[in-house]
Amino acid sequence: MNFTQFSVPYPVAEPYQKKVAYFSMEFATHQPLKIYSGGLGFLAGSHMRSAYELRQNMIGIGILWKYGYYDQGRNQDQTLDVAWNEKQYSFLEETGIRFQITIHEHPVWVKVMYLPPEIFKTAPVFLLSTDVPENDYVSQTISHKLYDANVATKLAQFILLGVGGAKLIDMINFNPDLYHLNEAHGLPAAFYLYKKFENKIEEVKKRLVFTTHTPEEAGNEKHDIFLCKKMSYFCGLSVDEAKQLTGMPDNQFNHSLAALRLAHLANGVSKLHGEVARKMWSKYENTCEIISITNAQNWMYWADKQLYRFSEAGDDYAFDDRKRYLKKRAFEIVADQSGKIFNPDVFTIVWARRFAGYKRANLLTTDEERFKKLMSNTEFPVQIIWAGKPYPVDHPAISEFNELVFLSKEYANVAVLTGYELTLSKRLKQA
Repeated sequence: MNFTQFSVPYPVAEPYQKKVAYFSMEFATHQPLKIYSGGLGFLAGSHMRSAYELRQNMIGIGILWKYGYYDQGRNQDQTLDVAWNEKQYSFLEETGIRFQITIHEHPVWVKVMYLPPEIFKTAPVFLLSTDVPENDYVSQTISHKLYDANVATKLAQFILLGVGGAKLIDMINFNPDLYHLNEAHGLPAAFYLYKKFENKIEEVKKRLVFTTHTPEEAGNEKHDIFLCKKMSYFCGLSVDEAKQLTGMPDNQFNHSLAALRLAHLANGVSKLHGEVARKMWSKYENTCEIISITNAQNWMYWADKQLYRFSEAGDDYAFDDRKRYLKKRAFEIVADQSGKIFNPDVFTIVWARRFAGYKRANLLTTDEERFKKLMSNTEFPVQIIWAGKPYPVDHPAISEFNELVFLSKEYANVAVLTGYELTLSKRLKQA
């Protein structure tokens, strides 16, 4: 593969000639490539798969996380155990590309790996890593853990994605028409482009689009603007210049607000979320238009094809048999992990997603007496499955997960699963 004049290695469909570079901190393309944590990665992975099927002129830009998100296991008492294990990927291609970017006013080497489209039927994906011997240990750790808890390291990761990704694009001469930020993590790319186009902000805006996911303003990350400057986030701009460019009124740099001011178009991820986002950000001046594009997942990857064939044929008996099989297959995982045999004929509630406090995994359990009645109702029996990965230093979320584990020990019809990744998610969703 020649990476000096890169073009997508498949014929591009006529409606999708426009070149797009898609920046995301995580991509959930397939189970073996463990560089994702939750919904943001699931969306990005499906985008890459759909781009391949539609023959879009798109590349993905991400980070090759040495230890992934983490490996979720159990302690002896079944509570959550966090393990950091180095990942190996023989299917990634070494590009031979090496370059330097500035992080913390210090040169950091970046190497680039490549996920060819034919491996997982995705658009081409380039993955950046600082884990090379040319770097000191601190610089190597930038690409070790997805969403590192250390604030300075997290900002360094944003710079790696944004500046590293934008510089890579120049090195491979891809020349995208659009730089698409899946959340604001890759925003330093905008400052790289501002410098590249000699401080012409209109050249940045016409190329930048932004997907915002968080409908709660407090959930949109802010960091001290002087720390951002110290970390080289602004590509050489002073704090005053960065404030003037992004309209920040104080010393808290709001990444999402800056993205809304530096992009020419943004989108929420559902009709309702678009409405909420427009209302939430309307009090700020000079933000771009926010439209609604409903989140979706790639049908070819997630759907059970036989189930759909039976549905389209109107074969209700075959449909029911297939659905029962899919349930039993998922319940085998429940039995393997918990020692509990679930009944495929019983109504089953599944809560399976990234484990965070605001997602309210324990909502059903807040009324203890009502929960007991629900779980002991023999006339209308119910089974419940919880699955999800808490952030490894989110101790309230971990406590909530462990409380559900202890609660599940009291009921034969309640299970809490570990190892929530693509394969488990797919099995549960198809069931």
